[in-house]
Amino acid sequence: MIKAQIDDTELAAHLESIHKDEMTIFVMADNAFRGAFLNGTRLVNQMRANHNLGILETMILGQAMLSGALLIPTMKGREHLTFRYDVNGPAAGFSVEADSTGYVRGYLLQNKIPIEKPLENWDLAPFLGDGTLSISRIGEGMKEAQTGTVEIMYKNIAKDLAWYFAQSEQIHTAFNTSIQFDNQGRVVGAGGMFLQHIPEHGGYAKKNTKFQNDDALIQRAENAFSAMPSIGKWFSEGGNMRDVIYGLFREFEPNAILSRDIVFDCPCSQETFTNHVKHLPKAEIDDIIKNDPDPLEIICHNCGSRYLIPKKTLL
Repeated sequence: MIKAQIDDTELAAHLESIHKDEMTIFVMADNAFRGAFLNGTRLVNQMRANHNLGILETMILGQAMLSGALLIPTMKGREHLTFRYDVNGPAAGFSVEADSTGYVRGYLLQNKIPIEKPLENWDLAPFLGDGTLSISRIGEGMKEAQTGTVEIMYKNIAKDLAWYFAQSEQIHTAFNTSIQFDNQGRVVGAGGMFLQHIPEHGGYAKKNTKFQNDDALIQRAENAFSAMPSIGKWFSEGGNMRDVIYGLFREFEPNAILSRDIVFDCPCSQETFTNHVKHLPKAEIDDIIKNDPDPLEIICHNCGSRYLIPKKTLL
């Protein structure tokens, strides 16, 4: 991948001043819940620079990217997934890929998104509309991906992702993503949190009399999750990740077990695209050499990287 340069020196200085991007994975209530807290400020800024996105486009694809990253803790071993939204609204949807190695990439199905008037709030429902949400997973050794699909319920990316887990896997799950813009439209903070109940790790409620049963435990955890402050604002001000985890969920005895890097990245390369073109039918290659500009420009739709391929390399 070719990383686009962030030319705004003030924004670049801000990104250097705040905590690096990373995901902290935690468990709580004797492993009855697993969760992840993500600082994705640099991820969203790099995504925006590479795809050259406006504010609305950044908000939608940024939330999708953060959500895709938060799915990484649900992976088993070496796994790759695609999180896709197909809708009938002006945004048309998006496709985001996440890999267990920690990279996330993706693109909007419609860029630029047509709007009839200036944005008045961050309600994305009018731009998303009705449609479907799907997650496809392919693990090491699998020949075909396993895909689950649900109808969109809320026209809200985080809520619809939680709805997906409730419907397809019958697991209580919550997602929260947030992007903070400054008064010049720059992304100064971005992040998200994921929390999921693990049914096979029951028994915590029985040992704690303040919880009548597992349902009461889940409800209490959901209440704590919903009390979370604006994540984007928190990270824009240099907030600490563990302060939130151990403060928000203190009654559930949380334990942060792992921190890992999460980046906007793509395995594409000049060599990959050159080889792809070389393997086209000879008639197509001849047409490219005869009619297309030299060098040939190819843009990776997953990350926005632009590759210039000299025609002489195709001969």
